[in-house]
Amino acid sequence: MEIGDARVSEQVASVAASLEPRIVKLASDIRDLIQRDIPTLDSDPALSSLLGASVEENVVTVVHMLRHGIVTAHVEAPTAALEYARRLAQRDIPATALIRAYRVGQARFLRHCIDELLDQTPGEHVEGASTQWMVEHVSDTLDRVVEQVIAAYESARERWVHNRSTVLTMRVRSVLAGENVDLTAAQTALGYRLLQRHLGVVLWADSTADHDPLEHLDRVASALAVAAGSPQDPLFVPCDETSAWTWLAITPAAVFRRDEPQAVLAEHEPAVSIALGEPASGVDGFRRTHLQALHAQSVALAAGPHHAPVTYFIDVAPVAMMCADIESAREWVKETLGALAIDSERNARLRETARVFLQTGGSYTSTADQLFLHRNTAQYRVQKAEELRGRPLREGRLGVELALLACHWLGSAVLQHGSANIAGPYRSVMDRSRGTT
Repeated sequence: MEIGDARVSEQVASVAASLEPRIVKLASDIRDLIQRDIPTLDSDPALSSLLGASVEENVVTVVHMLRHGIVTAHVEAPTAALEYARRLAQRDIPATALIRAYRVGQARFLRHCIDELLDQTPGEHVEGASTQWMVEHVSDTLDRVVEQVIAAYESARERWVHNRSTVLTMRVRSVLAGENVDLTAAQTALGYRLLQRHLGVVLWADSTADHDPLEHLDRVASALAVAAGSPQDPLFVPCDETSAWTWLAITPAAVFRRDEPQAVLAEHEPAVSIALGEPASGVDGFRRTHLQALHAQSVALAAGPHHAPVTYFIDVAPVAMMCADIESAREWVKETLGALAIDSERNARLRETARVFLQTGGSYTSTADQLFLHRNTAQYRVQKAEELRGRPLREGRLGVELALLACHWLGSAVLQHGSANIAGPYRSVMDRSRGTT
């Protein structure tokens, strides 16, 4: 049977139609495999999110091509795929990692196609020709897309290498990597003293929010330095087109109030997000406060588009460790909080009351004062939270506090959607504790 046979075209279209409703799931599977096989592409939360978008748009493109018999010469690389290539170039990640990602993704996608084909054609001969058709067309399509994204990568890399800030970025990355650098030469090149007290900050903006996000972020960084009473300009290092790393020089006498970053943001539009480490001294402190700021950023990114505009590492340190494996964190939160982990407005109020209750040492009065509630209301909410959990809040208290903290910062990313799978068992635990059956 020839590849151009009408039966083959119909069979391929049928496979694509079956895959179409599962595009999001397929893309997630392919993204996870790429990140497992290519660790270089799994080192940054922001890039991970863009990788997911790139994979999904590529899957949509290929499925659409298969279903409608589109000629590969007419295929255009998806916007997210081109943007992902540019970001990798700006992060100095080799093009070989990007090319390998496409090969890994292609193999995984074809496996899904062939599995679906075999399910649809038991005992028929059409599967051989259909498989051949899909392999040839998917390969042609991806070759065309790879050609375009590599062109975008090389173009962006060339611009980035010639950017005046590139030398600065390379110097900073050398210090962060712990390389044996000439301290005097590094400080001269950076225009910033490394043997002082630093506050690491990560700033990022919506890529569509401003025609020149980096210039806007630079202004915010300067405003933060003024608010912190810094004796010099901040060290500002572009990370990519929409994010930057910053170090503020902090004097021993400086008082940097927690509300200062929020006040700075209120005076700067469009929206910017800020993640801050803890002040630390010397070269080691330069690295440590920066790493803490990156961990704080990972919490904000994991929380989704509605994250807090300012995130302090000291507030989210335990939660930051959970961001490395959100799926496991979600399961652990469910096991720890039971039905209290269900995502609803009512449960959100109960969780917040429970969090403050444990934070204040189990004081209903202090809880009511902090949340501006009547004491009886605070007590009622704690009781309801315990009923949903199926156990007292003080049982496994440390775990409960961490789970509630994760819910507070990560929101729906670690919550359960729907109640059928967890509400029943925990309700029965409460029933048994009351002597009912």
